[in-house]
Amino acid sequence: MAELTLAQAVDNLWGMQDEILKAAWETVVMLGISVPASVFFGTLLGIGMFATGNHMLFFSPTLNKILDNVINLIRAFPFVILMVAMGPLTLLIIGKSIGPVAASLILSVSGMFYFARLVEQNLREVPRGIIEAATSMGASPMTIIFKVLLSEARSGMVLSITVLTIGLLSYSAAAGMIGGGGLGDLAVRYGYHRFQTDVMVFIVAVLVLAVIVIQSAGNRIARKLDKR
Repeated sequence: MAELTLAQAVDNLWGMQDEILKAAWETVVMLGISVPASVFFGTLLGIGMFATGNHMLFFSPTLNKILDNVINLIRAFPFVILMVAMGPLTLLIIGKSIGPVAASLILSVSGMFYFARLVEQNLREVPRGIIEAATSMGASPMTIIFKVLLSEARSGMVLSITVLTIGLLSYSAAAGMIGGGGLGDLAVRYGYHRFQTDVMVFIVAVLVLAVIVIQSAGNRIARKLDKR
């Protein structure tokens, strides 16, 4: 009976291969857009947070407080509520509020503020003496930030990007609620609403494998970049 059940599950999944491949591609699109966007804008925000809070760079308590409050405010939004709130904005920017591209915009906004905090923490872990040494040698604040701090923090940055990617992968499942598609949406539609456990188990296995691969790759790259 178990063999028959397994055979039926395999046949069912094989018959759904087009939908599975489409969902996988939608997940790739969402991550392919949201991860780079989150890393780019999140890095700028994180640098701004660190630089405006450091006396040897662009110290500005007022601007630092504003950035800190904005980051905390956006991070406090539950992702589902953020999706609903940003619906009109995605419609205005890209002309539609559903689909993987629309979901990518929302994922990017959520991800960039989350990553900004990770970047700030990574920069704080750089020994203060390195900044002081660069300052004493006449390096400008911009040179210190982009040629010293980011270089010293690169191993931690890679691990932060890994954490961000895995987080956005999990958020992409919730993006199906606004028609974003993806593997998570497929698992919910078939595994939960239609009680097709085989589909749910298969999609979960694929997502778990993806997380393992992403984390392993991130750890490996971080170890190679860590010169300590």
